[in-house]
Amino acid sequence: MDGDVVTLFLCGDVMLGRGVDQVLAHPSDPALREGYIADARDYVALAEAVSGPVPAPVDPSWPWGEALRVLDEAAPDARIVNLETAVTRCGAFAPGKQVHYRMHPANLPALSVARPDVCVLANNHVLDFGRPGLLETLDALAGAGLRTAGAGRNSAEAYAPAMTPLANGGRVLVFALGTRSSGIPPDWAATEDGRPGVAYAAGLTTGTAEAVVQRVRRVKRAGDLAVVSVHWGSNWGYLVPRDQVRFAHALVDGGVDLVHGHSSHHPRPVEVHRNRLILHGCGDFVDDYEGIPGYEEYRDDLRIAYLATLDADTGRLAGLRMVPLRARRMRLEHAPARDRMWLCTLLGRISAGVRVRPEPDGTLTVSWSSGFT
Repeated sequence: MDGDVVTLFLCGDVMLGRGVDQVLAHPSDPALREGYIADARDYVALAEAVSGPVPAPVDPSWPWGEALRVLDEAAPDARIVNLETAVTRCGAFAPGKQVHYRMHPANLPALSVARPDVCVLANNHVLDFGRPGLLETLDALAGAGLRTAGAGRNSAEAYAPAMTPLANGGRVLVFALGTRSSGIPPDWAATEDGRPGVAYAAGLTTGTAEAVVQRVRRVKRAGDLAVVSVHWGSNWGYLVPRDQVRFAHALVDGGVDLVHGHSSHHPRPVEVHRNRLILHGCGDFVDDYEGIPGYEEYRDDLRIAYLATLDADTGRLAGLRMVPLRARRMRLEHAPARDRMWLCTLLGRISAGVRVRPEPDGTLTVSWSSGFT
């Protein structure tokens, strides 16, 4: 922590299963239950057809690539990722789902190498191998010393925040919530009577927002920063539904300092409401989507590392830097200049009330009016 500010690293979906799991040292059984592809190794072949060979088995750091250097240089006070992968040996595919993500527990170094402080689990893939797979995921992450939010052995665990200490004595509190709009089945919800599952919201209602705010208020104390991480919305498109905007505003109005949204496969609008940051969709970060045809206009090969700097006392946004990256050979590399400009223009066009500009160091920064609400 530098002076009176706290810097947070946030990213979208980290999907270390399926094709990524196959190029690591301890791949799971590659058999899938998808209509599109039946063998996870075929996703590796798609990526190689586009960008060239992947030197499997790769080092655990390979999928993160240049993102690790970005993190080392930025030295954020807390690192928050949405881990959209079950970590399990379980072979019981959840019925009724078209896509399942699983990474072998022995491949966990490919997650811990990024040193995440919080792994958000409230998403539509963490129970891809049922409740046994979720329980193994929780045990594996805990055994690796990784904090989680958004899923648990009961509702109390699922809704509890992950707490990361700060040098000034405060904490970053990460609450997580998964919504039906992101594809989470209702029966994945954790219950009070001991059914494991996720922190779940059927809809983004006023009542749901108030319940989240009350949970935040019960835990948050002076010097703390509250982040609510939400898995919401569809995979594609830039339009943010009105109920999502209202929900995010209600969280901020109730005392949340940053809303970390994810689920879309590409970045969605950046918003600053009452000087608090709302990321409506961080896009994918690590996955095996390279080479999959369709939706090329969204450039889902481009990824963003978000570095948000908050005032340590008030939680107000002091600055936002975005580092554009590109997935190539199942590894993140710095995005070329024209791709950075494409992202800059896009985010400036779709994000109301903020201005996005390129910087000489290859990052994108955001400015806004302090009176903008």
